[in-house]
Amino acid sequence: MSSLKGASILVTGGTGSFGKKFVETLLKEYEPKKLIVFSRDELKQHDMKNGGFDAPCMRYFIGDVRDQNRLKRAMSGIDIVVHAAALKHVSACEYNPLEAIKTNIGGAENIIEAAVDTGVKKVLALSTDKAVSPVNLYGATKLVSEKLFTQGNAYAGKQNTRFSCVRYGNVVGSRGSVIPVFEKQRDSGTITITDDRMTRFWITLDHGVRFVIDCIDKMQGGEVFVPKIPSMKVVDLADVIAPNCEKKITGIRPGEKLHEVLLSEDEARHSVETKDGFIIQPEDSLWTREKWTDPNIQEGFSYASDNNSEWLTHDQLKGFIS
Repeated sequence: MSSLKGASILVTGGTGSFGKKFVETLLKEYEPKKLIVFSRDELKQHDMKNGGFDAPCMRYFIGDVRDQNRLKRAMSGIDIVVHAAALKHVSACEYNPLEAIKTNIGGAENIIEAAVDTGVKKVLALSTDKAVSPVNLYGATKLVSEKLFTQGNAYAGKQNTRFSCVRYGNVVGSRGSVIPVFEKQRDSGTITITDDRMTRFWITLDHGVRFVIDCIDKMQGGEVFVPKIPSMKVVDLADVIAPNCEKKITGIRPGEKLHEVLLSEDEARHSVETKDGFIIQPEDSLWTREKWTDPNIQEGFSYASDNNSEWLTHDQLKGFIS
């Protein structure tokens, strides 16, 4: 039986794309004892509640992950925390670096402190492929956040609080996705692409939610879980969304990569490959946990969007965005 069944669960950033899908899935399939949506925006909470997310087990907490005291209040009696709150738009983080640090790094610290102090059993934090060899501030803050959560287990002491992360790529239909940008540009007859060589990992919201749920059940503390997901070429996506439009190449933006990496060559040395993904094990575990297995990945391997063995066809892309 899943550890989510009948549990008291808190989701930070619960009004976001992932949060809403996660809450929807829990309500349909896992009968949580209590389900708290924790976020800053009262309007989004109001719209979410009036949009059908109003089960007897649900609570809506206004709060910011920058506020540790509010987090402690919200986590009272909670078994599982899924941390999805973040400032995630690359350009916004570049322009507002101190704000990104306060939310993505300071917020991670507050989650850890509050979870330990209130006796939460499991905390799973969402990360991103941009945390691997980061070239922008958003990726850098998520790298630090990952390190805080994986090593945060050492702060639990004799308590059973455990912290792990999930790392995956671009989410179809999420806020900030390139899809609505292309759809809006389609009316003008011209699609802008920064570089026609660009590739990205692609995952649906449902796949992301299912993977997170599976990792909550499996986590022992300190792991970073990476799913096996397909890659796509950005030019192929543009062809599917706007097949008759001109493509204008504008050049790579500051903080942008040609290709993304979900598992680096250095991380692969202490990782385990499974049927559905990879488990990056902590290199130096200072807390009690079982080792998954010995690393089983060939030397020199990395999992990048341009060396992926699975690629989305035009028809598959059409299925994703229809």
